[in-house]
Amino acid sequence: MLTLRPATPSDVPHILAFIRELAEYEREPDAVLATEADLLRDGFTEPRRFHCLMAEWDGTPVGFALYFYNYSTWEGRPGIYLEDLFVRPDYRGKGIGKALLIKVAAIAVAEGCARFEWSVLDWNQPSIDFYHAMGAVMKSEWRGMRVDGQALKNLAKECVTEEVTK
Repeated sequence: MLTLRPATPSDVPHILAFIRELAEYEREPDAVLATEADLLRDGFTEPRRFHCLMAEWDGTPVGFALYFYNYSTWEGRPGIYLEDLFVRPDYRGKGIGKALLIKVAAIAVAEGCARFEWSVLDWNQPSIDFYHAMGAVMKSEWRGMRVDGQALKNLAKECVTEEVTK
C-alpha cells in the first residue's frame, strides 16, 4: 500500500540514501557532496531551502520528491522546481513516481503556482517517455546554464560592493 507524506527530520538518512542512489543511476556516483547536516539545515529549519515528499510502500521508504519554489517574472507568480524524483528500482512500475508527480502538481496548483518544471538527462529515454505521458513538454529552445565550484567563487569576486558613481 502506497503512502505519500511530507518528510520529517527523521527521514534525512533515507533522503540522503535516495540522493546517492539517484546519482548512481545518473552515472555520477561520486558527485554527491551533501551530508545529513546539510539536509537537516536546509530542509527543516528556517529559511527552508527545499521541501520533500516521502513515498512509503507498506511503511518502507521507497522514494521521494524534493522540490523548491522559484518565481516567474513574466507570470508574476511562483513556480515549483522538482530537483529530484526517485523510486527504488524494485518498486518501479507500481505508480509511485506518478503519484509523487501528481502530488507535487497538486501542491503547485494549491499554492497558485504558474508552472511546475524539472530537468531530465537527454539519454534517459524511459524517464522522458514517462514525463511525456504525464503531459510534460520538453523545452527545446532553452538551455540550462550553471556556474558552480571555483568558477562561482571567481565570479563572486567580481562583485562591486560600493555604489558606482559616474
